[in-house]
Amino acid sequence: MVNDATGETQAARATLSEVAALAKVSVATVSKVLNGRTGVSDETRSRIESLLEERNYNRRLSAQSTAPLIDVLCYELDSPFAGAAISGIERAAREQGVGMVVASAEDTHLPAPDWIDGVLRRQPLGIILVAALLPEKDLARLRSRAIPIVMMDPYGAPTTDAPSIGSADWNGGFLATQHLIALGHERIAIITGPESMMASTARLSGYRAALDSAGIPVRRDYIRPGGFHRDDGVTEGRDLLSGAEPPTAIFASSDLQALGVYEAARSLGLRIPDDLSVVGYDDLPIAQWVGPPLTTVRVPLAEMAEQAMHLLTRLRDEPELAFSRVDMATSLVVRESSARPRG
Repeated sequence: MVNDATGETQAARATLSEVAALAKVSVATVSKVLNGRTGVSDETRSRIESLLEERNYNRRLSAQSTAPLIDVLCYELDSPFAGAAISGIERAAREQGVGMVVASAEDTHLPAPDWIDGVLRRQPLGIILVAALLPEKDLARLRSRAIPIVMMDPYGAPTTDAPSIGSADWNGGFLATQHLIALGHERIAIITGPESMMASTARLSGYRAALDSAGIPVRRDYIRPGGFHRDDGVTEGRDLLSGAEPPTAIFASSDLQALGVYEAARSLGLRIPDDLSVVGYDDLPIAQWVGPPLTTVRVPLAEMAEQAMHLLTRLRDEPELAFSRVDMATSLVVRESSARPRG
């Protein structure tokens, strides 16, 4: 046992040879596990992994240097949102002289099964998860190597030991809905994102709060589920606009959904904003290019990426840094897709 700077007693960190002795294997076998190599049975690998975490082994104290790169795991890598997020991270990493390895998370928001082995072989400075998740067993393996993790726009509830960078989604939902109310709209619908995502529930909560504060009843038939995709906007938008009492405005929880609403309105012979006002979310570059240009809520992806890189650097130098979550400010960008309702 050793005393830390505060005088409290902590368990001494084990060396590689001590872990090997406890596991009753060679140092070479422990090294294989540390570097994600094959040639070790599942039972032995599991036993060594448990000992590495239990004995507080810290790869940062070993003689091997850390590679000047980060790993990024991003959900739906081919989406415009992911492209904007990756661009921001790459720019922030480049400014620090750090390279980047990017992988796509699957439909479950989890990485491919062999992703973790590649990370362990690379020994990166850290990992940024963009709307992605890691299984607990992978988190344990990363902790045993002291590889820090930062979550950006986290999916679900963030892990307690990984800092997260998000945006003020409740405020964004409130601003979008409040803008439409100020224009005179009362029949305002929303197309949401997945219920399991914090961003979705926060935006919906902000929408409800804005209606409540204006004394406008929240209509259940105006709240439609989605997955942040264009197809959601087409399907739900067409259904909403074909009803007996269609909304005069739709708040789409992503810019891609808003583009789907544009298509739904066009197919029904409706004009934006004359017949329908539309507000999106994210302020992706495409929001400025569509006709008419889209009113939307800006998510500060570049600032979020810069903060994520800053946190990884701090966690590398200060492994015991206590940090939870930062929400970056959102803002409304008014363009030409929103106007006063007819009459």
